[in-house]
Amino acid sequence: MTSFEEAETEETVTCLHLTFYHPCQENKMMFRCLNFCKREQVRADEMAKFGRDSNVCHYNLMDTRVSRVQFSLQFYRKLNSSEFCFEIKNMSKKTKLIVDQTELGYLNKIDLPWKCIICFGDYQILAEIQEGESMDYFETHLHLAEVPILQERCLPSLQPIPENGISSSLFPSQDKSPIEIDENES
Repeated sequence: MTSFEEAETEETVTCLHLTFYHPCQENKMMFRCLNFCKREQVRADEMAKFGRDSNVCHYNLMDTRVSRVQFSLQFYRKLNSSEFCFEIKNMSKKTKLIVDQTELGYLNKIDLPWKCIICFGDYQILAEIQEGESMDYFETHLHLAEVPILQERCLPSLQPIPENGISSSLFPSQDKSPIEIDENES
């Protein structure tokens, strides 16, 4: 047997992609302590904490309006399953955390959907989970958005385009009632 045949199968790693946006990010530089565009390993038994207290939080947001610990993410495996998930918990007594349309008060927690938007104050974070197999650790991959994430999700290009290739949202018309056209007409 060759060394290639004897080598262990490489295990894939669950990766949590987080894209951050704040309307004042260029002026206030609240994301300056985050390590963007580089994957970071986090041990499976550690909680990923986000907030302004650098002694407690690995992911620091440099903003006095952010709680010392704003929220935490816990990696876990579902009972009787090989599926790995994240649980998000609001750690702020002052600010509600919104995960998609679910509002979390202090110490409330829910399973993090595979793709969702996390909001608190003026902060918007797009979270996307990329599945993996490793039980020892997961990775985080942070990104910075140039435009608001909520605005980005409502672009006309995300709407279905009719067969004629012209989206009605691109050409608003006065008469919004549907027009019936025979297939044979040009």
